[in-house]
Amino acid sequence: MNARPFDFRTRFVRPMPYFYRVRPTARAWLFHVALLLITFATATFSGMLLMATDFVSEPTLASPVTTIDYLLYPFAYYFQAVALFAVHGLRDVVLMTNSLLFSTTLLTILAAHEAGHYIACRRYGVQATLPYFLPAPPFLGMGTFGAFIKIRSPIPSRRALFDIAVAGPLAGFAVAILAACATLLTAQPAAPMDVTSIGSVAIFNDPWLLRLLARVFDVDVAHIAPNPFFFATWVGCLVTALNLMPVGQLDGGHISFAVFGHTIYKWLARFTFAAMLVIAPLGWFWHHIPSGFLYAVLLGVMLRFGHPQPLDEGDALGWMRVLLAVLALIVFGLTFLPFPLTLT
Repeated sequence: MNARPFDFRTRFVRPMPYFYRVRPTARAWLFHVALLLITFATATFSGMLLMATDFVSEPTLASPVTTIDYLLYPFAYYFQAVALFAVHGLRDVVLMTNSLLFSTTLLTILAAHEAGHYIACRRYGVQATLPYFLPAPPFLGMGTFGAFIKIRSPIPSRRALFDIAVAGPLAGFAVAILAACATLLTAQPAAPMDVTSIGSVAIFNDPWLLRLLARVFDVDVAHIAPNPFFFATWVGCLVTALNLMPVGQLDGGHISFAVFGHTIYKWLARFTFAAMLVIAPLGWFWHHIPSGFLYAVLLGVMLRFGHPQPLDEGDALGWMRVLLAVLALIVFGLTFLPFPLTLT
């Protein structure tokens, strides 16, 4: 009996010919590229905030007199503060260079993540938009709220759902590994800090990915100065871990639904939400950060959304996809931090 030759395309990425593919229009490309450029600008600004070594003078505004003055005062203060810091960054060549390295590395991680989803969608003939990059206003977050693609046609099969979901985190994580290596290769010893002259200090806790690679590179990660690659790796790991949580429309929700089916997925999502409700107050009391509450709210909202049903749920994933699911779980463990920040 002749053995059937192994065909990667048939086994893992079986295209569905009855779905047609729609190419993005020039107008769509223009819109998505504009979003990317705006996000690049806001992420670069956030990089300046993260790596600034000196203080910038505060805005000087006339005291408000009328009701209109009081209403407009916060906006005038905000825009002048943004302008002052932007001018400061443009004048400091080293700060601007590091900020550009941060934003470029971070957006490369996000772009790889979304490209993984997009290419898998195209391979299965599933209609999907180009990535939407979400800029965050200056002084709020890390310059971006992440990125996403919007799927505009049904998922043809259980395998397609799994492949589309897992492709994004694994692609983004691969770039995050390179960013972590760049962090350690360019690491410099941290200068002693005089905490008495500073108020509260935010400590960025290291993800396990960086800690394990530090042993390979023989670098004491606890005593290196944060650099642009470090911050990009830190944000990239945070985004990857959040996406791999097995809840709702997150990638982890799609993966767990494809692997376990609806019933186990439902209870796993509820358990994850309950676990975050427990972690949130611990983060507040131990590390003085409210991020756990934000995660709990996000997961609670995700639980309210229904999960997309593939047209064919009868196809088996196969052992290779099960191994990829285990790999995704390992990636989650290497990137997830229950307490990403500590305020002292």
